[in-house]
Amino acid sequence: MPSQKKETKMEKETKRFERKYLPEFVYGGMDGAITTFAVVSGVLGASLSSIVVLTLGFANIFADGFSTAVAHYFSIKSKNELVKTQEKHPAKGAIVKFFSFFLMGLIPILSFIIAAITTNPAIAQNQFKYSVLLTGLALVIVGWFEGEVTGKHRVQSAAQTLLIGGIAAILAFIVGRFISLLIA
Repeated sequence: MPSQKKETKMEKETKRFERKYLPEFVYGGMDGAITTFAVVSGVLGASLSSIVVLTLGFANIFADGFSTAVAHYFSIKSKNELVKTQEKHPAKGAIVKFFSFFLMGLIPILSFIIAAITTNPAIAQNQFKYSVLLTGLALVIVGWFEGEVTGKHRVQSAAQTLLIGGIAAILAFIVGRFISLLIA
């Protein structure tokens, strides 16, 4: 009979933390990827420059990520006070949500960052295509984990997340195009 390694207390706590805060990581990441990609799409819909993409992309990552984390903190804090429990630590959940929002929010602007740093013409000409591909992949992965968290079918959840992100991007692109035509 093969020997089974007994988990240490630290390993058990790490697994419990990972499971306990997985929803915050998933939803923070989903929000970060979708909203940042919507910003990218809106800017490009308005035919604005890559500098504007980066400026608004980073502004979104920090400001919306902060807002999401603070809203999460107060939501969990209020819930804990209402039911008189300490089910989740609000600050830890908020940090996880911000970290996830930040990491996943970088993905839609990653190709724009690389193009700005390397000045590679092939990357610069295809920034948006790379952004679409990377963001699509990120949304599929986050959707897969959402299925894990909610107990839904993972492939269906991944497809749904990709669809929601795509719809948000199309709406932002249309609004950007409309506003630019209205002003021009």
